[in-house]
Amino acid sequence: KGSNVGNLRNIVMELRKCCNHPYLIKGVEQIEMESIMEQAKRDEELSLKHMVEASGKLVLVDKLLPKLKEGGHKVLMFSQMIRVLDIIEDYLVAK
Repeated sequence: KGSNVGNLRNIVMELRKCCNHPYLIKGVEQIEMESIMEQAKRDEELSLKHMVEASGKLVLVDKLLPKLKEGGHKVLMFSQMIRVLDIIEDYLVAK
């Protein structure tokens, strides 16, 4: 019974990762980048577009940030997962 609870926790954690951004799941980012590698060499914004479109949350951030910046607002983001903040950092650096 104890191992079943542990397995369930692992499944829930993987689902949380999937909801935040699929790149949080081990190996997904590498597979996705390999699939668009040739196109990304010709179009540098393609990998950024792909990263944004992979997550509904990042699509929302992509739409909101320019409007908030235009209005002179400051933005502070929190996340329980450090890797989510790393993805947001990659997004902001690319923008």
